[in-house]
Amino acid sequence: MSLDQAWRSELVGVGFIALLLIPLGLGTGYLIPILWAGLTLYLGWHLYQLYRFTRWISKPKSHPRPHPFGIWRPLMLRVDELSGRGQKRKRKLSRMLSGFLESTGALPDATVVLNDEGRLDWWNSVAADFLGLDRKRHKGALIDDLISDPVFLSYLHAGHYSRPLQMPAPVNANISLEVRIVPYGKGKRLLQARDITRLHQLEIVRRDFVANVSHEIRTPLTVVHGYVESMLESSETFLGPWKRILGQMQVQTLRMQRIVEDLLLLSRLETRRSSEGEGVVGVNALLRGIVDGARQLSGDKQHRITLDADERLRLVGNGHELESAFANLVYNAVRYTPAGGDIRIRWWLSGGGPCFSVTDSGIGIAPEHIPRLTERFYRVDVGRSRESGGTGLGLAIVKHVLSRHDGTLRVESEPGKGSVFTCRFPHARVAS
Repeated sequence: MSLDQAWRSELVGVGFIALLLIPLGLGTGYLIPILWAGLTLYLGWHLYQLYRFTRWISKPKSHPRPHPFGIWRPLMLRVDELSGRGQKRKRKLSRMLSGFLESTGALPDATVVLNDEGRLDWWNSVAADFLGLDRKRHKGALIDDLISDPVFLSYLHAGHYSRPLQMPAPVNANISLEVRIVPYGKGKRLLQARDITRLHQLEIVRRDFVANVSHEIRTPLTVVHGYVESMLESSETFLGPWKRILGQMQVQTLRMQRIVEDLLLLSRLETRRSSEGEGVVGVNALLRGIVDGARQLSGDKQHRITLDADERLRLVGNGHELESAFANLVYNAVRYTPAGGDIRIRWWLSGGGPCFSVTDSGIGIAPEHIPRLTERFYRVDVGRSRESGGTGLGLAIVKHVLSRHDGTLRVESEPGKGSVFTCRFPHARVAS
């Protein structure tokens, strides 16, 4: 029986009882008292049933069910039906949760669930090993109290999780971790940490190898270039037929020297601490020197180079590194802009922070090449790059310098219409 049918039956029953009580009241002369007594008994019965129902619904195992009589019978059946559905749903969710915990527990990466207050809700066994967590002591503890690394805390509270963080493991400084934080739900965060010790060691070996080889090559290159230059400047007649070959040798040794210098600079950027050598940099004066060098590099091409710089805007950073990054962008514009083209250099304070940009009317870059521009030795056009004297390392240097100064590089370009390279720095880098 449905609840609607039960209500109709209940009303029919009440009406039938009222029909019985009315003749009785009229015959005895006590119609109102008898009807009042009947209504009181009816309400009292339902109040008693409601009392039993509330006790039973709060503790089903401790209290008896209400009597399944009248409208209470379909109501109890409906409660039993909903309870059964709830139990099935609960068992299903329990199986899903067990599967989730089992799968995350089997992951090779440390996984930690943080609530909206930054407290630990759950973590897998790998997280216990990497981060030194104990289920009895650290459940509900603040992550700030368990991992005191200032770099990690700064990353955690900054809220910018687009890039992962590399840090030593709290329990063992010899283990290198790559930490990612993924926000989800209402203020919750998922912290993942991966062991990258092997990759870190390989990166150190690669970096040391490149630095050592570059350093060892620099000396013999200098000697070879010196001898070639001396022979080119010599007035000996027997060297006449060799002048063309010696000239080519000089060009290639100079190119190799530039590559070696760029490799050594990259190695220094990778090994030196970010804050080393930092101070207040007068960017306007720095750019004026770069513009003078760009005009010399332009030479007969007669590029129209303009500088628009805020003289009062200064930056906290390493002057030599910033000069290298800005010069690479400007000189690239000179190399890849046809003769008579326009090159505009800007330094200004925007709403997002200090900005440096180089706009040219050069050959432009196809969209598929832009994501790979900052890779080492990546060239859009190998032949054109070699002709212009590029090493393929300039934008890699720019990327490293900006990373060390909390900056980002944005490239906008269209083939045949030129390019815009924009460096953005945070407001915290502005020198007061």
